[in-house]
Amino acid sequence: MKIDLTDDGEAFEGEALEVVVGRLLLDLGMRLAVAESCTGGRIAARLTRVPGSSRYFESACVTYSNRSKERLLSVPNALLNEKGAVSPEVALAMAEGIRLKEEVALGLAVTGIAGPDGGSLQKPVGLVYIALSDSDRSNASRFHFEGAREAIQSQAAQMALETVRRYLIAEKTRRK
Repeated sequence: MKIDLTDDGEAFEGEALEVVVGRLLLDLGMRLAVAESCTGGRIAARLTRVPGSSRYFESACVTYSNRSKERLLSVPNALLNEKGAVSPEVALAMAEGIRLKEEVALGLAVTGIAGPDGGSLQKPVGLVYIALSDSDRSNASRFHFEGAREAIQSQAAQMALETVRRYLIAEKTRRK
């Protein structure tokens, strides 16, 4: 298996990762909705460039500001103030929020600091949290990507799709 963290989409046996994710979603009869912050719509763009993606992709929200995270995803203001927008807790709230609002099986969320500004010692440029939520559980993972802004955004989008792919493969195995 080849996992390429660039934006060219090469992912699995010569197929784009978004194609593999789409096929797995179809096989499992699941629909996905996405909440993006630092990736600015890259995940949705990749998913929707696949013909027929409307069969498994519901919607995406680019919630760049805290206000939009509150309004569109029901992320509590207190959580944003206490933990900050770039935190595992907010990533989880975003994933759960989009899943519940869109009434889909899976909610995916990405929040991070793409740079070149905005980083700190505690939260450096390249820090990204990716969360996935289903009706039984939610999980957030921490990543630190290197490079310029677009490289960080591309790597985060790729890893978000890879997170979904891994989940779907485990789900397919679990259902057998």
